[in-house]
Amino acid sequence: MSTSTAAQRREEARARYNAFLAVCPSRKLLDRISDKWVTLILAALGSGPDCDGDPRPMRFSELSRLLAGVSQKMLTQTLRSLERDGLITRTATATVPVTVTYELTALGLSLHELMRGLKSWAEMNMDDVLTNRAAHDTQVA
Repeated sequence: MSTSTAAQRREEARARYNAFLAVCPSRKLLDRISDKWVTLILAALGSGPDCDGDPRPMRFSELSRLLAGVSQKMLTQTLRSLERDGLITRTATATVPVTVTYELTALGLSLHELMRGLKSWAEMNMDDVLTNRAAHDTQVA
């Protein structure tokens, strides 16, 4: 049995997973990470509450306050799915009441920069998008 290098294993994975194919499991991952709450949670955990700091653990209540409009149920479901995928860790500390924090894993940190860039792009280009939408809607009407 021969051993393979990390580069060879990455190349083999690229050949196995092709998101353009309907049966590829990476489609489910793309579906998950394209969710707005996933994008915002990863951006928040990777940047702290001011969205400009270093990655740090955050409590559920901090995330809930930071992510305006997210329901408790949606935040809980999204955090669980991110934990299942290995993008975040959940740590419960025995205090009264129990303290639970969420933190990016190494895998989550690798995705964080992309998500933060996507969030920044949306914020920086929203005026242009709104202008284009209005122009399009005027032409169609």
